[in-house]
Amino acid sequence: MEIGAKIHWIKSCPSTNDLAREMAHEGAEEGTVVIADEQTKGRGMKGRSWYSAKKKGFYISCILRPEKANISLIPLLAGLALREAIFEMIGVRVKLKWPNDLVWEKKKLGGILCETGFLGSKANYSILGIGLNISHRSEDFPGDIRASATSLRLITKKDIEKREFLGKLWQALNHWYGLFCRGERGLIVSSFQENSSAPLGKELTLVTQEGEISGVYRGINRDGGLIVEIHGERRSFFSAEIKEIKEE
Repeated sequence: MEIGAKIHWIKSCPSTNDLAREMAHEGAEEGTVVIADEQTKGRGMKGRSWYSAKKKGFYISCILRPEKANISLIPLLAGLALREAIFEMIGVRVKLKWPNDLVWEKKKLGGILCETGFLGSKANYSILGIGLNISHRSEDFPGDIRASATSLRLITKKDIEKREFLGKLWQALNHWYGLFCRGERGLIVSSFQENSSAPLGKELTLVTQEGEISGVYRGINRDGGLIVEIHGERRSFFSAEIKEIKEE
């Protein structure tokens, strides 16, 4: 079943990812989608909260059942799909901040949270969570993120037709997920790299399990890991975040 062919649209829930996970455990088909008008306990990476203002954004979770092992590419392909849908909708080319953020002029527009359940060593399902700021005005964001967040409305100064946008998103997600299922990892990686907020060769600082690490960005490997050159040695990171990209 294609992504978006079956949608459960609800008014409110703690987390669409949690609800989708329950449905996946109960045998829901791949491509099933949960959308909420608001989340009361939305979350992002590393357990952070995701601000989910009522009817201001998209809070979406998609059930996937990938046969491919390299599930670390799923956030990357989702970012590419969102970028494509946004361009088709409003003609703006947003950037992708590895591994899971959409940014516009250095402000956060959206985020992706992929959570996977395993049977033994094999992925049983992946829940692709998407949070996208749609119709927020500046005053709709809490004070602590107001300066660093944006929305499609703030970018375009216009209201966004949400259902039209969703149609474009399902089309883009099915395209990029189809490439993933066919093993086209090289195309996903190169496309993400081309649209990255971090230019190749830039010095950046990562937050890792080892603490903060600085090095030179050398690209994305075929499994979706960030390649950083540190004192002449190239290392790949999967569980890390870009804290800062050094300006000239």
